[in-house]
Amino acid sequence: MAPSASHTRVGVLGAGLGLAGALTYIGLGDPHRPGFFPACPFKTLTGFECPACGGLRMTHDVLTGDLAAAVVDNVFLLIGLPALLVWLAVRWRAGRRLLPPAAAVTIVLALLAWTVVRNWPGFPLVPTVSAG
Repeated sequence: MAPSASHTRVGVLGAGLGLAGALTYIGLGDPHRPGFFPACPFKTLTGFECPACGGLRMTHDVLTGDLAAAVVDNVFLLIGLPALLVWLAVRWRAGRRLLPPAAAVTIVLALLAWTVVRNWPGFPLVPTVSAG
């Protein structure tokens, strides 16, 4: 049974309110402070930055207008996530399959490449954490 239009609207409204609340929390808080959020499990277990490490700090920086800091915190997500969302929206509007296998493989390979590159010794774009 397909959901009714009113249920769909309520779901979209709820998701929008949840997203707005999360962005408000990230924008008003400071993820650069230690302890703002729990540490990344991947980084805790391996000592390496995962592809998303710095994503909350990047989001905070974008919301507060500090694009230079956002680039340092996670340039891959800063550029890649909006590009992916636009690409998916175009495919959805065209009625095409959202994620063909070749695209999924490309995304996984890009994530793996970013993980390797950002963990090279001396790589300049490392997420920032303030001292206090």
